[in-house]
Amino acid sequence: MRLPFVLAASLFSTAALAQPLVAEAPLRAHLSFLADDLLEGRGTGQRGGDLAVRYLETQAAVAGLQPLKDGTYRQALTIVGSKALPSSTVTFSAGGKTLSPAFGQDIVFGAANGQQKVAFDAPVVFAGYGIRAPEENWDDFKGADLKGKLVIMMVNDPQPTIAEPNRFAGKSLTYYGRWVYKYEEALRQGAAGVLLIHTTASASYPWSVPANGFGHERFNLAGAGNAMEGWLQEDMARTLFQQAGQDLDALRAQAETRAFRPVPLNATVKVAVNSQIRSIEQFNVAGIVPGTDPTLKDEAVIYSAHWDHLGKDDEGNSQGGKQGQSDHIYNGAIDNASGAAALLAMAQVAVKQPARRTQIFLWPAGEETGMLGSTAYTRKPLWPLAKTAADLNLDSMNFVGKTHDIGVAGAERSSLYASAAKVAKRMGLRLAPTIPDLSGAFYRADHFAFAKAGVPAFNVGSAVFSGDGSFDFVKEPKASGARLVAFKKDYHQVTDEYHPSWDLSGMVQQAQFTLNLGYEVANDKNLPTWNKGEAFGKVKR
Repeated sequence: MRLPFVLAASLFSTAALAQPLVAEAPLRAHLSFLADDLLEGRGTGQRGGDLAVRYLETQAAVAGLQPLKDGTYRQALTIVGSKALPSSTVTFSAGGKTLSPAFGQDIVFGAANGQQKVAFDAPVVFAGYGIRAPEENWDDFKGADLKGKLVIMMVNDPQPTIAEPNRFAGKSLTYYGRWVYKYEEALRQGAAGVLLIHTTASASYPWSVPANGFGHERFNLAGAGNAMEGWLQEDMARTLFQQAGQDLDALRAQAETRAFRPVPLNATVKVAVNSQIRSIEQFNVAGIVPGTDPTLKDEAVIYSAHWDHLGKDDEGNSQGGKQGQSDHIYNGAIDNASGAAALLAMAQVAVKQPARRTQIFLWPAGEETGMLGSTAYTRKPLWPLAKTAADLNLDSMNFVGKTHDIGVAGAERSSLYASAAKVAKRMGLRLAPTIPDLSGAFYRADHFAFAKAGVPAFNVGSAVFSGDGSFDFVKEPKASGARLVAFKKDYHQVTDEYHPSWDLSGMVQQAQFTLNLGYEVANDKNLPTWNKGEAFGKVKR
């Protein structure tokens, strides 16, 4: 029977507006494979990483994603791997005494300049937070000459005060508080080396995280880096300062004021970093769903999720594992086989219903080593940044169950928040309330590389990084929240493994929301914009 024209047109319109539905079965299958021991933790520069890239590009082709202009799904980047050898030493001299911190227990360090041998003797200077922030009228350096000196800094930001409750975003962590900023600033200052004082509260993670990071091979994009950089455990820092005739807590108090100036310690350091160095080629994986609109197809929405994790630890205690530990594979099931798998499941349905704008599915390399893949992408983008509408990133997804709300932390910086609110309403969800970003989560995932390049971006729905289990779970809210919080003990540990018993309905929900938001942006006549006054809005795309 032939339908009346109006009814047929109405049904066609409804069908066209319907969103492709993400299925759990393929998501679970991809997740279980990517997190399997066979892939050896998808380590950068390791066999498991190569297997992950091969799997992703194969599955991208199977899903129907179009390849890049060269006919492949790979974007190459050159990175330098460096691992400090056991012969490396750092020895302090202060107050007539010698202090030799133990690697992994008291100190971790490495070279980031690509040199096999780094050796220097240098005076030691405490530089407070090590921040230069003109918009905050803050300069911890005051023109001090730090060339050729070892600089010790605190992580995090100057804390809010009664008089200035919103300085450095109040309780939230800004980019100035991140370890990567401190290393960048030390390099700009011409320091011989830099060490960051670790506390769990200021770093937002335990000592095991930097210990694991520096215990493994570390990577940088080819180019200049610090000759020596690392972390100093708080108790060791306190001992060093005491031997140098200083009170660490008193200096910390001074560093909370704008009047602070670098404090030379009555101490010197002798550094010898002997490293195993190699230059390797790694790959971002990307596939395309071309847009349908004659004009808007020249613009693109990017969905991203890094494929890498910490890899395989063959040497046990010397590479971040524990002595006697039998499991040396850092599977990274949640971080971030979950996001990589979700993108594959999303792509599988997105190809069947293209949007007006082009959609790009991107799996960056080297996120765990400093967002190297996403940074390399923004330096040599596959799609012009000026015509990139947004980057929607997935990292460490919800493995506990469905929620009544969805996390969009970071979206409030741009018009993406309004778009997210529209999508959430259509899905019967609430936007999770914005809470202070105490751990600096906005700066810790691949979307931030796009934000720094001027592209509106955020990490979608990362319940794991909320850290407090505050999401409104549909089933057993308290128990579900507790299971989420418990993941902290598995973060960057060999225990981040896939479990078939996981309820992935929440993960599917996050993937569906992200895809729906991507379609909202891809079909809108206007490009997303940064909010007025937002720092990233000053960057020209």
